[in-house]
Amino acid sequence: MRNAFLAALVLIGSACFSPAQGQHADSLLLRSDSVIRGLDSLLNSQDSLSLFRLIDSLIQMTGVKETSQMAVRLGYNSNIVATGRTLGINQFGLSPGVSYYHKTGLYADASAYWSREYTPDLYLTVLSGGYLKTVSKHWSFLAEYNHYFYSAKGSNTYYPYTNNVGASNYFVVKPVTFRLDYYFYFGQKNAHRIQPGLMLTLEKRKWHSLDRIVFFPTVTILFGSENVITDYVFYNDFIQRYRKNKTLPPNAQLPLYYTLSKNVFGAMNYSFVAPISITKKHWTLLLSYTYNIPKSLPYEDLGLKSGGYVSFSITRYIGF
Repeated sequence: MRNAFLAALVLIGSACFSPAQGQHADSLLLRSDSVIRGLDSLLNSQDSLSLFRLIDSLIQMTGVKETSQMAVRLGYNSNIVATGRTLGINQFGLSPGVSYYHKTGLYADASAYWSREYTPDLYLTVLSGGYLKTVSKHWSFLAEYNHYFYSAKGSNTYYPYTNNVGASNYFVVKPVTFRLDYYFYFGQKNAHRIQPGLMLTLEKRKWHSLDRIVFFPTVTILFGSENVITDYVFYNDFIQRYRKNKTLPPNAQLPLYYTLSKNVFGAMNYSFVAPISITKKHWTLLLSYTYNIPKSLPYEDLGLKSGGYVSFSITRYIGF
């Protein structure tokens, strides 16, 4: 399928719509509301809730013929403090994207991130692929791979993680959904991320001219591992090394100290999210407020502050 095809769709998305993840009139599409609702999760937001709606949708369509779907979107996020803990950047600004979900459960996604705060403005592109399976009425899971393409280059740029692979599990006893994620980040460094979450789904269908309104407040906790510097140790003969280094060129100087590092694990972020999803025919609007409470791991001193951000997106779904 992919590169040129997805690139063209991203351009379409940036011209027309907004960042998110996730119907109309013929009876087949009306019956497959779950697929669309679900994609609206996969495509509808850049925060940790983006897949909740996808699972919810696919669970609803149990026993109904599935259809393949494409979603083109455009979204906006104000500053996301917690995101920088992993990718080394804060995701904010505009984000066009496109996703394709095949009725077999396979899906692919391309998302771009744009902000005037970075150079170049289009600072990050993410390509994703995965597989979704509804095992039973109460359990669904998703496995996926993501690759991060950073636009900024140069000797001063450092991106520790450029890939991740992992899975999300969803356990539903309506109106409550419990989610458990595991992701392994790799690139120049390796890290583990585990995130449990709890969501309450409040839904209203056929309200005035709208097909569906869903309010799904959620709380999540992000656990992870990092290699952190625990101490600086000076070599022996510090004074002699210092004097000798004054006579050597910069690229030949002897080190004066070395660092000790340790792999630590713990809670990295608490997140409270209040999203509302509004759907009419082929369109879904997602509005959300998220409040993050980031936490430093042992030996870390990041000066992290709690704070909230607003995100919204609009998505157009196309059925096949």
